[in-house]
Amino acid sequence: MLMPISVGAAEPATNQEKPNIVIFVADDLGANDITPYGNVIIRTPNLNRLAQDGLLFSNAFAASPTSAPSRAALHTGLYSFRNGAHANHTGIRERVKTLPSYLQSQGYKTALAGKLHLGPMSQYPFELIHKTNIPENGHDGKDVLWTDLKMQPVDEWLHKASQKKQPFLLMVNDHSPHVHWPEKAEYDPKTIDMPPFHIDTEETRMARARYYTDVSKMDNNLGLLLKSLEKYGIEDNTIVIFTSDQGPQWAFGKWGLYDYGIRVPLIIKYPGIVQGNKSTDALVSLTDILPTLFEIAGGENAQIPEIDGKSFLPLLKGKTNEHLTEVYASHTGDGTMNEAPMRMIRTKRYKYILNLAPEILYTTHIDKAKPPAGYWNSWLVQSFRSEHAASVLWRYHNRPKEELYDIIYDPNELNNIAEDPNYINMIKEFRAKMEKWRVQQGDAEEGPYIPIKNSNSTTPYIFD
Repeated sequence: MLMPISVGAAEPATNQEKPNIVIFVADDLGANDITPYGNVIIRTPNLNRLAQDGLLFSNAFAASPTSAPSRAALHTGLYSFRNGAHANHTGIRERVKTLPSYLQSQGYKTALAGKLHLGPMSQYPFELIHKTNIPENGHDGKDVLWTDLKMQPVDEWLHKASQKKQPFLLMVNDHSPHVHWPEKAEYDPKTIDMPPFHIDTEETRMARARYYTDVSKMDNNLGLLLKSLEKYGIEDNTIVIFTSDQGPQWAFGKWGLYDYGIRVPLIIKYPGIVQGNKSTDALVSLTDILPTLFEIAGGENAQIPEIDGKSFLPLLKGKTNEHLTEVYASHTGDGTMNEAPMRMIRTKRYKYILNLAPEILYTTHIDKAKPPAGYWNSWLVQSFRSEHAASVLWRYHNRPKEELYDIIYDPNELNNIAEDPNYINMIKEFRAKMEKWRVQQGDAEEGPYIPIKNSNSTTPYIFD
């Protein structure tokens, strides 16, 4: 069991050499779907090992529940409307500075392996580690979603980097557990757990077994990375950060602002600074990663005063147990399958969601793609047989103007208390905060997202 972080822990003597930094980003992974966060079904031994050596954040949140906007926010320290990449598959605005640029200014070599989904690349000065994106076995020539991460080129890059004295930032972006999930499941569907906001059918269990298989596949890649750091003798001077871009491609997950879609795992190993086997409930945003790493690299955050993120280095050093009082997130859209725009404020206890187009039915690739998710038709059938199933589908498609949840008593966000008269003052406070934040962000969107051709350069999904 992870122990809470303690304030005032003795800080060991620091090595003057700047630490290397490795960030491993899973694709579409729910925080509750790995062992360190309490899942007893999944097998993630390498994440367990990392958590034993590091600090686990139980309240970490992405800035967007879609990939390109989420990754852009991590790399810019800016929420989506300020960096420009607020719709999926769009790039950041010109002259917005990114994490590799900031760290290069502090003498770091920067490299990226695996999934890209960033742009324009002129603003992301990464060395690209080639041949890390390969077709999944047996799926050569199929669409880009059948792409695997190959770790051997990463191992070779680390071998060369370990022989030099220059510190490095290495981004390793896995493709798992983004769909398509492996066709052969390594988990028994009968033993799979089922979130209460899903519908328990045979098809759902099989799909979830395949999803878990992909999670374990991702965990294995993380293990290969940790093994390389150890093999080349650089693990003691390398910070390892594990996170995800957003939640999984399941109903009430990705493309939405419920916790299953926006709360992400975040585990940080910082040798000599962070005591292992600790956890914190401090509220953090992935926009905080950039200023934290810039400060660790030797930069002064006064040099980047206009970003939204805030360094949590004092938290890593054990000088405080707290960080933010609230985090924000936005979802604009993802073409014609994900049109429902929404905004969020999350405190430790409460979640406020503003749905900007409640008059339209909420849909995603899960139900609208051709063919839809493999379990979706079974949900439709079950909705005529079960009151619970009918309720799940109604909640999935119909979103009210405002939603408010007490996460302490309602962690699955099933009971919307926005209309409860006991919370009228709280709703007013959240409305005022949301209005102020949207003005500050330059967010004037109101209705369904309409893609604008040539607005921002598109973000390539992978590189060769």
